[in-house]
Amino acid sequence: MSEKVIITEGLTRTFGDFTAVDQITFDVKKGEIFGFLGANGAGKTTAIKMLTGLLSPTGGSATVAGKNVYTEAEQIKKRIGYMSQKFSLYDDLTAEENIRFYGGIYGLSGLELRGKTDEVIELLAAGSQIVVLGRG
Repeated sequence: MSEKVIITEGLTRTFGDFTAVDQITFDVKKGEIFGFLGANGAGKTTAIKMLTGLLSPTGGSATVAGKNVYTEAEQIKKRIGYMSQKFSLYDDLTAEENIRFYGGIYGLSGLELRGKTDEVIELLAAGSQIVVLGRG
């Protein structure tokens, strides 16, 4: 059996009386590609924000790369990679500027940020399509 890198059980997020994510339960195994599909407003982005440590759940449980989403959000951010499907913050930024922006959000700076930016651009230039759920 493959190692589970994401485990959720009854994961929920409410905003006042509105339930954005309602008790989702699933596992993702190492190496597996997993996606959320659904209509606008179905809770996909809210679920991703909870799993990436950007938003706290209001119920249920989840671990990502062995880290608890409630108590180890900063460690989760250091172990995963995430790039939004659409650059919704700054449409006028180039791809490289967006990569550097997101790298900065995750605490990269100086030579480390430059090296990681170059690495991603090189991979993209080679025609790679990369989905990273967790890194060792």
